[in-house]
Amino acid sequence: MHVEEIRWLRRGACRSSDPELFFPLAPTPAQEARAKAVCAGCQVLRECRDYALRAGEAEGIWGGLTPEERRRSRFPEGWRRPAAS
Repeated sequence: MHVEEIRWLRRGACRSSDPELFFPLAPTPAQEARAKAVCAGCQVLRECRDYALRAGEAEGIWGGLTPEERRRSRFPEGWRRPAAS
């Protein structure tokens, strides 16, 4: 991760939040909703989301997306085709 690449991070709405909110050991729907609420008002949401998708971040809430939501974004339903017989 290059410093220039994440300069936007200093302007993130999450900068004053407990990191545990975005990187819990055992995420729950309520915790994800709280983290996403912080993201919803963030001025760098797009930069954060784009970074997480480019970097393949596998953990935590980034840009208002859970790891599963990021995976679905990268690999939309139907992207795989059955192997030829």
